[in-house]
Amino acid sequence: MKKLVLQAAVFGVAGVLAGAALAAPEKTECLAGAKPGGGFDVTCRLAANSLLAAKLIDKPMPVTYMEGGVGAVAYNHVVGKRSSDPTLITAASTGSALLLAQGKFGQYDENAVRWLGALGADYGVIVVAPDSPYKTMKDLVEAYKKAPNDFAIGGGGAVGSQDWMKAAIIAKSAGQDPKKIRYVALEGGGAVLTALQGGHIKIGAGEASEMAKHHQAGKVRILGVMAPERLPGDLKDVPTAKEQGFDFDWVVWRGYYLGGKVSDADYQSWVDTFQKLAKSPEFAKEREERGLYPYTVIGADFEKVVRNDVKKFKTLAAEAGL
Repeated sequence: MKKLVLQAAVFGVAGVLAGAALAAPEKTECLAGAKPGGGFDVTCRLAANSLLAAKLIDKPMPVTYMEGGVGAVAYNHVVGKRSSDPTLITAASTGSALLLAQGKFGQYDENAVRWLGALGADYGVIVVAPDSPYKTMKDLVEAYKKAPNDFAIGGGGAVGSQDWMKAAIIAKSAGQDPKKIRYVALEGGGAVLTALQGGHIKIGAGEASEMAKHHQAGKVRILGVMAPERLPGDLKDVPTAKEQGFDFDWVVWRGYYLGGKVSDADYQSWVDTFQKLAKSPEFAKEREERGLYPYTVIGADFEKVVRNDVKKFKTLAAEAGL
């Protein structure tokens, strides 16, 4: 009888431990690799606010900031100093994969961390001025093909940035050399809008969440959305690039990674927590308020997304001479 009681106690403890493995750590933190107010901050706040609202963590998750190299300093800090810390998640994006592909995170590659999941996304868009003669992606690409030097393309970020890569895709679609793009580096979507309206550029590269309101107001014309299928809401009537015969997407995922030496058990506990979070109404509300579209990829599936993105971006960068 004592043996049975002992066995029951052992199994009871094991059950409690197994249950605990499904929860996030008692103490948590999100690291944003930039100043407050940017995309990494949005990503951290998305997790922090919704995890607490959905009661998947008991205490508020603090957000800390470590700017430098668009996430490079934070990445190196996590790998070098907090690689085994299960309490820390760090914000990342498609831009992180792009920089990793270009070797801009120093000695570390995409295999130095454990990719946890993406909880939302934005999508690339190609825009022109409202009075532009180009009404479709086909119109634009055909015109670009005939006279690429006539088309200045503007975007937020320098050569090698996400918007520059979108411009490179347009050039490739027109059979032109991406190295010869007339690219104008601007400070974000507002500057792209101003440059289009002033006739300083003919094509703008940007993101759906930022350009949708300008499209609705008639300040720009979105020719194509770089998404697998049409987006809901204000852009439901705007065709995707794929619908128009151009097989390319640009998913701007918002995700997170853990240190590369975090244990399998701790990694799995975060995966389980994120999966629960993604199904909660609190999370759906927070994602919408952050201006993100649904895009949930967690655990091993997300690791594949990141590795595939890095591989794709390496090819694009090589073709563009970066």
